[in-house]
Amino acid sequence: MALDHFAVVGAGAWGTALANAAARAGRSVTLIARDESVAAALRQSRQNPHLPGARIDERVAIAGTIAEATLVDAVLLAVPAQSSREAAIVLAGAIRPGTPVIACAKGIERGTRRFMTEVIAASASGAVPAILSGPSFATDVARGLPTAVTLAARERRTAEALARALGSATFRPYHTVDVRGVEIGGAAKNVLAIAAGIVAGRGLGASAAAALTTRGFAELMRFGKVFGARSETLTGLSGLGDLILTCSSAQSRNFSLGRAIGRGETPAVMTGDKLAEGAFTASVLVDMAMERDVDLPIAAAVAAVLDGKLSVDGAIEALLTRPLKGE
Repeated sequence: MALDHFAVVGAGAWGTALANAAARAGRSVTLIARDESVAAALRQSRQNPHLPGARIDERVAIAGTIAEATLVDAVLLAVPAQSSREAAIVLAGAIRPGTPVIACAKGIERGTRRFMTEVIAASASGAVPAILSGPSFATDVARGLPTAVTLAARERRTAEALARALGSATFRPYHTVDVRGVEIGGAAKNVLAIAAGIVAGRGLGASAAAALTTRGFAELMRFGKVFGARSETLTGLSGLGDLILTCSSAQSRNFSLGRAIGRGETPAVMTGDKLAEGAFTASVLVDMAMERDVDLPIAAAVAAVLDGKLSVDGAIEALLTRPLKGE
């Protein structure tokens, strides 16, 4: 499988970082901004305003239309989860049949309750869906700091080939065929990171933060197993690894949103490049869990707070007064 030319659709912080990573791996890369005025500005400055201090690699070509993806060997779809369907539909008319399209968003589509590879499969029937996720901040990846992620596709040969094509000394994709496990880890950890941020914003202490992360991981495991994820995936980079990162750093948009809520602020749901994906995923995750009788008290509390059905103090009290039980 020849994978020499990659297109990255979405020129936000994450898309720009992935374009740099692919260029460092020796690939020919086209970063697609989906807006010619944005593309022109990026070409001129070689600097994404959302990534201060990290220049766009000179080997990265910058385009303003998805039509530029016509002859590429693979696509990194780096747009927000709730915008992935729209981008994939446009992409379907540009790519050749059999082209791998790698979802790089961490979420579940509202309304349809579909995971990102399912959205790609439904919107671009000629594509080969894959997913990339793991503990990775855009600023680290853009600057070439060491990062490890998980890349999943249903066919092992495809997953291995994509991982080899994108891998470098500082960007290490581990491959798997457990697509669902990788998708669940990325989606669920965003919701739990909001909870961790609320704990930090309320000043509840390091012990509470550790308890929250641990019990949150138990929820992620329960949900994942019911939906067919492998345990080794959930305990790996795209599950536990990503959860640890996003539940402990203000660099996480979801953690930052939760912290603001915990401090008593009333921030609007972040949009554009500052999107907190967990704000859109929380209620979907909880609804899917309820249908399968999976208990997610922390995620449910986050969803209730975000939907205005429960105050932060009410959510904390509800969690702390749950019946004591065996671990």
